[in-house]
Amino acid sequence: MASFNGVPVPSHGQKIEYSNGKYRVPDHPIIPFIEGDGTGRDIWKASVRVFDAAVEKAYNGKRSVAWYEVFAGEKAKARFQNWLPDDTVSAIRKFRVAIKGPLTTPVGGGIRSLNVALRQTLDLYGCIRPVKYYAGVPSPVKHPERMNIVIFRENTEDVYIGIEWEQGTPDCDRLIAFLNKDMLKGGKKQIRLDSGVGIKPISVTGTKRLVRMAIQHALDNKCKAVTLVHKGNIQKFTEGAFRQWGYDLATEEFRDKVVTERESWIIDNKDKKPGITVEENANLVEPGLEFAQEEFRQTIYKEVRDCLDTIYATHGKGAWKKKLMINDRIADSIFQQVVTRADEYSVLATPNLNGDYISDACAAQVGGLGIAPGANVGDGYAIFEATHGTAPKYADKDVINPGSVILSGVMMFRFLGWAEAADLIEQSLERTIEQKKVTYDFERLMPGATKVKTSEFATCMIENMSVAVAAD
Repeated sequence: MASFNGVPVPSHGQKIEYSNGKYRVPDHPIIPFIEGDGTGRDIWKASVRVFDAAVEKAYNGKRSVAWYEVFAGEKAKARFQNWLPDDTVSAIRKFRVAIKGPLTTPVGGGIRSLNVALRQTLDLYGCIRPVKYYAGVPSPVKHPERMNIVIFRENTEDVYIGIEWEQGTPDCDRLIAFLNKDMLKGGKKQIRLDSGVGIKPISVTGTKRLVRMAIQHALDNKCKAVTLVHKGNIQKFTEGAFRQWGYDLATEEFRDKVVTERESWIIDNKDKKPGITVEENANLVEPGLEFAQEEFRQTIYKEVRDCLDTIYATHGKGAWKKKLMINDRIADSIFQQVVTRADEYSVLATPNLNGDYISDACAAQVGGLGIAPGANVGDGYAIFEATHGTAPKYADKDVINPGSVILSGVMMFRFLGWAEAADLIEQSLERTIEQKKVTYDFERLMPGATKVKTSEFATCMIENMSVAVAAD
């Protein structure tokens, strides 16, 4: 198509191709962008200046981005009477990689969330949220520099699938009656008749492809561990299944490259005491095993035997220490651990709701959502985005921190393989913050800082890119 939403496609760019799991990026890719609602307008104007300056300085004109505006949110509603036009989705499908500012959530029915709609329509099953500290950023914790975590959040199911029934409606009443009289018949559990009811689906497919993405990222970037975050101690057949399916995927597809935490205990016990018996090893793995029922004891003995028979030859004698560790943590526990010992974690893989919570909690330690980047990635498509809201009361005032979109651009350039441009942006952002030239959200927390406008922050970053190039 020569145009989408009536806007001609840039003639000076080429589309990104995708085949056999790999992207082929031309030197002048066409990248659709959604400006965003509210403060998105100011943020995008600043961010695109930074992006273009970085690409120009990194590649001396040999590469450039052919930006192409597509529409969603308030701007789309005003122009097309549609919050998310079909042409917008079609353009992103055609050009494969896009970037967007914050979008409003329509009130009064229709699309619950434009962000969720885009993820589900394009099957962008992995929400990727890197959280790291940049020197000089004000933080509420003593050691924010310990935080350097990438969160992989499943993006298409869990409660976000939006299957629920409102309390008091006929459909809700019928569902509760069916559950109480049929599915829960004869048991002690009953749903109160004045409840609203929602469904929480967690699938093998959704879990395994998300965990696969997280493990591949960890291996590609030489991370030390992938942690499965879940509430499986309570939700045994949804989040507990997420945990188990995650382990299954890891050991089925990455066997020579990974070790699970329990496997590491078993192997380490054997390394330290080569003559240890299966029973002795099992008692170290499961303290108090002698008091357990015989059936459970035999299960643990089998686990120890199977581990040693299967992987001791390849993972024993300390070799396991060089493998990627796969472990798991209960969701509420991980909240305290990312505060008290964040440096023990590098990649988290989570169901949808847990990932929503934990990514914002981590971001709060390193500057908040104002500089928290994000990406939604599937097989062949990716949208990079601001993770904060639209803050309409600050719209068009040129005051908001553009860091979230700017750092989402860093993610995008790394995704495209343009690491030099990404490095320039990151270095200039950190240098600008260290100079205490910051927007109001940071200025009020940094003694001696100079408050700058959104546009001025971008100008400072661009000036600092020249310093970075000169230093190189």
